[in-house]
Amino acid sequence: MTTPVCTSASNAATAATRTLPYPSFASYVKARQPVLLRTARSLTANPSDAEDLLQTALAKTYVAWERIEDHRALDGYVRRALVNTRTSQWRKRKVDEFACEDLPEPEPVPTGGDPAERQALHDAMWRAIMRLPARQRAMVVLRYYEDLSEVQTAEVLDVSVGTVKSAVSRALGKLRDDPELGFVR
Repeated sequence: MTTPVCTSASNAATAATRTLPYPSFASYVKARQPVLLRTARSLTANPSDAEDLLQTALAKTYVAWERIEDHRALDGYVRRALVNTRTSQWRKRKVDEFACEDLPEPEPVPTGGDPAERQALHDAMWRAIMRLPARQRAMVVLRYYEDLSEVQTAEVLDVSVGTVKSAVSRALGKLRDDPELGFVR
């Protein structure tokens, strides 16, 4: 049996071999989440389901974090947790389809007119919006296309709620009076 000549050097060597690429679970998740999310998205059809799947797999990894000896193989561990979790979900899924003799009648879909007319109206509306002053245009787009509340719109544009209300009111008045949109009334 040999004894090390320099104990501080052997301790440093031992510490160097034990340095982990990810000192904490949080640093691992921060560094690898985009890659792991892509893997989860390849296992599910819905992006929200993929996020849930990754969250579940990361929770399982967190529970086992202290037991994982080789932190260089963490991606493989999490990927295996993703696949196993997805397989369990698939096995537990509830089937809501039942065979029956009569096919149900499809619900009538409101047609809303000619698609060309809808496109013409859409184009005319955007041309009218583009003719608004920049500030009013921004407020109309945030309020009605981005579906933000008046308070949220005010926060985004760093103005008061009253300013948003009055500017949107003036912009809608201009849109009502726009000659190109006259055929809509």
